[in-house]
Amino acid sequence: MKFKILLIAFLLSTLTSSSSSSSSSSSSSQSSSEESNIISRFQQYLQIKTDQPTPNYTQSTIFLTNQAKSLSLQSQTIEFVSGKPLILIKWEGTNPELSSIMLYSHTDVVPAEHDKWVHHPFEAHLDSDGRIYARGSQDMKCVGLQYLEAVRRLKGWGFQPKRNVYVLFAPDEEIGGHDGAEKFSLSEVFRGLNVGIVLDEGLASPDEHYRAFYAERSPWWLVIKAVGAPGHGSKLYDNSAMENLLKSIEIIRRYRASQFDLIKAGLKADGDVVSINMAFLKAGTPSPTTGYVMNLQPSEAEAGFDIRVPPTADTESLERRIAEEWAPSWRNMSFRLGQFQQKVSVYDASGKPVITKTDSSNPWWALLENAVQEAGGKLGKPEIFPASTDARYFRNLGLPAIGFSPMANTPILLHDHNESIIMVAK
Repeated sequence: MKFKILLIAFLLSTLTSSSSSSSSSSSSSQSSSEESNIISRFQQYLQIKTDQPTPNYTQSTIFLTNQAKSLSLQSQTIEFVSGKPLILIKWEGTNPELSSIMLYSHTDVVPAEHDKWVHHPFEAHLDSDGRIYARGSQDMKCVGLQYLEAVRRLKGWGFQPKRNVYVLFAPDEEIGGHDGAEKFSLSEVFRGLNVGIVLDEGLASPDEHYRAFYAERSPWWLVIKAVGAPGHGSKLYDNSAMENLLKSIEIIRRYRASQFDLIKAGLKADGDVVSINMAFLKAGTPSPTTGYVMNLQPSEAEAGFDIRVPPTADTESLERRIAEEWAPSWRNMSFRLGQFQQKVSVYDASGKPVITKTDSSNPWWALLENAVQEAGGKLGKPEIFPASTDARYFRNLGLPAIGFSPMANTPILLHDHNESIIMVAK
């Protein structure tokens, strides 16, 4: 945890251009009591049950505003939808006319199956190897607390940023972010912050390289439906609903395999391909006694798929594939894209792919690279995030947004049983 906080501190000091004569590298020592206090604050945050669908935002708001007070920072609680608070913390710079930096994280986490964990997911148990087990330990309460601990460290060094720094904790990212980050990004409050760069969540890295994400795949949630004449369970005939649906599932499976093969061969990264996974299968005639009527072939059958589309994909070709191959009308098939309010465009309002530049045209990227190097870390090749984050709402506005969670040599365990993170190196 010590190095991760130092890395964020170096990153902040580089991005904000220190106006203090004190060097952020003047001290890297950390007493055992300081480290213990950091771990204790992290455990307190993790122990607050902010899991969907009933997150305890009251307790997380109290905790975060108290942290702001302990740092002598201004904070405000904003609600665009009742019961879904955003906590905005401000560290004022000496030259607030400069564009500001926004450090983003979300307070909500996904549910956990308690009986599948070695330790209770909201106990924040610290084992003898220095590992904390908790839901949100990777996604993404660790990053939010690293922001605050980095600010605490920099203030202790006497560092004063030139730019305003905003630390934002938003709700409901795990269910789309529509009432939190999306509404905030379109608000007068956000426009008044004069944000120049947004840092959001990334992923852990199993090797020594830190991962940085300049774009993300957009979710397309697809439901295909097949219809056909019902028939006796013993009858063989063409174009039944189940037969038509199974044909489509097999075609989709082959497409999925072709995309996965590119990853297995090392030709593409996860975020560079179109992923598709079946989320549900719905068919059959219910029976109150046996569950389903077994001697009746149903007249309708449905399947749902979670598709993730990178900004580099040919979306027109993909939509044609869906209409002509996966759910063709001539095979009594129909489809609905975005049935569950998820068909996010990979293009911005001007028709350009929603990406953040990672070359010399983006000075923020160069600063990130330098900060990681100065902190003694290694930065991997920039990637497309394989899933979705709230960073898309800020990229849609034309702002640079980089996903960065400093967790090297760490297995990727977000949303998994036994989500955990190493806090103390042994």
